[in-house]
Amino acid sequence: MNALSTIDSDLFLFLNGIHAEWMDRVMTLLTDMWVWLPLYLLLIYWAVKQYGKRCWWVFLAVGVVVLCSDQLASHVCKPLFQRLRPCYNTDFQDFIHLPIGKAGGKYGFVSSHAANTFAVAAFLTPALRIYRPWVGIILYLWAFVSSYSRIYIGYHYPGDIVCGALLGLLVGLIIWKLFQRLVERKLRKSEQGI
Repeated sequence: MNALSTIDSDLFLFLNGIHAEWMDRVMTLLTDMWVWLPLYLLLIYWAVKQYGKRCWWVFLAVGVVVLCSDQLASHVCKPLFQRLRPCYNTDFQDFIHLPIGKAGGKYGFVSSHAANTFAVAAFLTPALRIYRPWVGIILYLWAFVSSYSRIYIGYHYPGDIVCGALLGLLVGLIIWKLFQRLVERKLRKSEQGI
């Protein structure tokens, strides 16, 4: 095991080792994407309020953001690197805290949860600029908490989360730049009656 992998494992064991019965319930909820439904509804409301009838461009772009980040994380990185999740690492069997059992997939690098949430945050923070800084604070807090919950339940190493977040940020920012060039310019022209 190289030094970086050892640091990642040690940090995982430390963070995963900080647990309590009440936190098990909270983190199990926070790792579930559906618990965040009120946030999704708020984001939809903000998008409709800012873009009006043209909000479907934002929804389409968010779909592309999630599709790209998820496919890159799940179908490129995980098969390419084949790094076992901590919950499948036999060295950790006696030390790991798994409040909801093992994950479905064996490989965890990079975290799809982190990639997806950080990609959405990177895209929507500038897209919903009328509500800044609140939208950025809320979205990045959501991405961080959701991602940390994956370490808590034993599904990801911190390195999986950090690299997933970086991948998501990159995807979100690239698609935001494309959105700016293609869509926002078109929306401004139609508002000016050109």
